[in-house]
Amino acid sequence: MTAMAPVAMNLDAALGHAAQHLLRGDLAPLDRPVPPAMGTADRDAPWPLSPGGGGDDADEPSMARDRPRFRAIFISDIHLGTPGCQAGPLLDFLKEHESETLYLIGDIIHGWQLRRRWYWPQSHNDVVQKLLRRARKGCHVVFVPGNHDEFARGFLNHNFGGIDVVEDSVHVTVDGRRLWITHGDYFDGVIQHAKWLAYVGDHAYEMVLKLNRHFNSLRARLGLPYWSLSAYLKHKVKKAVNYVSDFEGAVAAEARRRGYDGVVCGHIHHAEIRDVDGTLYCNDGDWVESRSALVEHHDGRLELVFWQAGHGAEVMSQRAVETV
Repeated sequence: MTAMAPVAMNLDAALGHAAQHLLRGDLAPLDRPVPPAMGTADRDAPWPLSPGGGGDDADEPSMARDRPRFRAIFISDIHLGTPGCQAGPLLDFLKEHESETLYLIGDIIHGWQLRRRWYWPQSHNDVVQKLLRRARKGCHVVFVPGNHDEFARGFLNHNFGGIDVVEDSVHVTVDGRRLWITHGDYFDGVIQHAKWLAYVGDHAYEMVLKLNRHFNSLRARLGLPYWSLSAYLKHKVKKAVNYVSDFEGAVAAEARRRGYDGVVCGHIHHAEIRDVDGTLYCNDGDWVESRSALVEHHDGRLELVFWQAGHGAEVMSQRAVETV
């Protein structure tokens, strides 16, 4: 155990250093070298784009000129660095949805997976580039690290490439409701008290997602829509249902104790908007299973959006909340 400690520390330092550069946007794409013919000015440009990548600054609306579609967008659990990350659908979603503020509520980068095996395709670069461009165009981008990208907690209260890195945040809706923004892993007993079990669970989850990808590849060939096995199990297995309910109650209770009207979190990959003992509980879901986000309209309405991968369309949840 003692011999492994320096290795773990070096991995944390390396991931932290890489994250710092990723957030600054001064790395070339990680899956291909910089072309030899590239000039100095191009080398200094943030993350040179490959054909068909995340676009360029001209594709982004200017906050000073164009009114964005939403007042705020909340997304979490993207899990960049894993095969299960649905980077392509997320890029499509971001291209169609602009906002004055964008909250990245944890597990944006899956540091645990990257420690085991490096996986970083061009589409994952494109997501980071898209987020950096959005910040450059005037969108207020706030990053609240989670347990899988906990290395970023070493950079709290810093700004990288226009993205603010904070431990938690408060969002005030247009109608005056104060919502606490937190990833939610602090309310997960497994994460806090038996991290080894969390790592075991992470491996099992990756296996389920791998099976799910093969299953959905077959469904796509048959013309059937995407279906999540892991989400199905969460809804059907009694212990999973109880865990979700306990988690929601604990997070809402802490928000209430702190004097907030509600909370927006992620972590459990279960999109939801509901009242918990008088406190508004919102979970924006994930971009591994449900491809979901929480949005605030300009009139203060909060709504869940589910993006249908490959169909170029969205499905607005009926669980919209106008008042607490």
